[in-house]
Amino acid sequence: MTQKSSFFIAGRHAVIEALKNSERRINKIFLTEESKKTIHKLNPHKNLLKDLKVFFKTKKELDKYCRSEDILHQGYVAEIEHLENLELKEFIKGKNNLTFVCLDEVTDPRNIGSLIRSAASFNIDGLIVKERHFPSESKLLYKSASGCVEHLNIFKVSNINTTLKYLRDKNFWVYGFTANSDKNFTEVEWNGNNVLLFGSEGHGLNQHTKKYTDFSVKININKNIESLNISNSAAIVFHHINQQK
Repeated sequence: MTQKSSFFIAGRHAVIEALKNSERRINKIFLTEESKKTIHKLNPHKNLLKDLKVFFKTKKELDKYCRSEDILHQGYVAEIEHLENLELKEFIKGKNNLTFVCLDEVTDPRNIGSLIRSAASFNIDGLIVKERHFPSESKLLYKSASGCVEHLNIFKVSNINTTLKYLRDKNFWVYGFTANSDKNFTEVEWNGNNVLLFGSEGHGLNQHTKKYTDFSVKININKNIESLNISNSAAIVFHHINQQK
């Protein structure tokens, strides 16, 4: 088996959920004595550390793995490899009533991580991202996702517009979320196959990408407030759609 490129993640939930994922290859794990005890306490019926290279460190020694992104490791650091790339075309075969979220030029790892956490929590079927815009080795993304990277299908594509066109041809409705829409998203009956398209907080949806949407919708908020954080906006939408299913 060819070894893939590896990278480091940090944080209790990020590391423990990676340990639980049988599809995730973990090269090394760095723990404090206390965090090792916590892992065994939380998982008494399965030794998650079996057959792994485990190194025990002090909290100060672990700090060096997190300086670049200034996050709290909580006594947990792991060197992991990427999961196998998922093929969107194969995934949708024979499936109905799918809901995907698609990000258009959203690059902030904290926002993407929080959105992944919400998407996994509210049973969204997958996240579609442009591969070169996705911070796939960011410790901050994994920490913000709180382990949910291991629980959400993530499809990395080379071109968002081509992907949206393909999904529309496969009977998906594409909903672009934009503040200047006349229609509130709660007015939609969320049946069938849907793509929820969100743009960056600074610029919104790319004008060219808008051409690949079927409908424009918005989230009604206090008129005195300019906008919501994208991860908060997405969580509101995910919860509403999950309630309808």
